[in-house]
Amino acid sequence: MEKVIRIKTPVTTEEVRKLRAKDNVLITGEIYTARDAAHKRLVELLNQGKELPIDLNGQFIYYVGPAPAKPGYAVGPAGPTTSYRMDPYTPQLLKLGLKGMIGKGSRSKEVIEAMKEHGAVYFGAVGGAAALISKSIKKAEVVCYEDLGAEAIHKFYVEDFPAIVVIDSEGNNLYETEPEKYRIQ
Repeated sequence: MEKVIRIKTPVTTEEVRKLRAKDNVLITGEIYTARDAAHKRLVELLNQGKELPIDLNGQFIYYVGPAPAKPGYAVGPAGPTTSYRMDPYTPQLLKLGLKGMIGKGSRSKEVIEAMKEHGAVYFGAVGGAAALISKSIKKAEVVCYEDLGAEAIHKFYVEDFPAIVVIDSEGNNLYETEPEKYRIQ
């Protein structure tokens, strides 16, 4: 059985640099949510020389637009969205201290280079497991961009949120290494 690494947010660069592609992790602490519309707004603020409405230093962003909560739950189903839509904005956020992103799908060369430079990782969450993932989300509050609805930036408090390191801070990438193992010769 593979070992599971427990992570508590916020994290340091040193903690992130110890993680390796293929590591199974359980995340506890506060994480933010944001999708492409929110990312665009954050980068527009940076380009205008303004401060962001959230502090990204040592934080993770989960690429999700959660469904409305059912009674007794903080959120409804909360499965990951495709990450490449955030790629144009991600390098600037990594410069501010963002240490991890959680989503699904591959990332651009520019994002991977910025991850290596700034010490960050990309976690995969399992698409199709939205209801299961939502059970690890204990609290949720909208912190900004409420007009975006489900795509507003939320702050989640998570306990044992399951993820796997897909791309580590050295650029090791499961999307490149793993398919070859299953290629028919």
